[in-house]
Amino acid sequence: MNACKILLYVLVLSLAGCGPTTRMEKTWKDPAFTPDAAKSYKKLLVIAPIKDESTRRIVEDKVVKSFKKVTAVPSYSYLQPTDTIQGVVDDRLKKDGFDGEVIMRLGDVDKSVSYVPGTTYWGWYGYGHGSPGYYQEDRTYYVETNFYSLESGKLLWSGTTSSVNPNKLDRTLDDIIATLKSELQKQKLISK
Repeated sequence: MNACKILLYVLVLSLAGCGPTTRMEKTWKDPAFTPDAAKSYKKLLVIAPIKDESTRRIVEDKVVKSFKKVTAVPSYSYLQPTDTIQGVVDDRLKKDGFDGEVIMRLGDVDKSVSYVPGTTYWGWYGYGHGSPGYYQEDRTYYVETNFYSLESGKLLWSGTTSSVNPNKLDRTLDDIIATLKSELQKQKLISK
């Protein structure tokens, strides 16, 4: 192999590793739901039940900002600590013009170990230089998102995304939200 082919091979491998780390794992949709009903989903409450308040606000704000053609409201700005009775909250939401809820929560974190093979670079005179292989711990974060109709009180759609080894909260959230938004639009739950 000449040096150009080796460089091209290394470049292709490195670009393949830069692909998206978030993907839709599984989805469920209420079989009785018809896309025509989606016209009514104009105002959504976005809920991210996370213990850390600042992370909760970041998540809810990012989801709200991503919905362009739907009025979305973060739960931290609407719900009060005394709002503990679901029926009372649902009645208030309906009175205030809400017709749906999006609830997003961290479902599970899986840990696994993978082997990263070593690399060898060949010099001008046939001498090899390289690094040994190693084992790394991978973490896969599963985020479950549910879309509820306030009118019927039913779960209309549920989806789970997986993100492998996320290293930045903002980028990972953007990837998850883009994946979810695309799926919600495909299912005609929200407008494009």
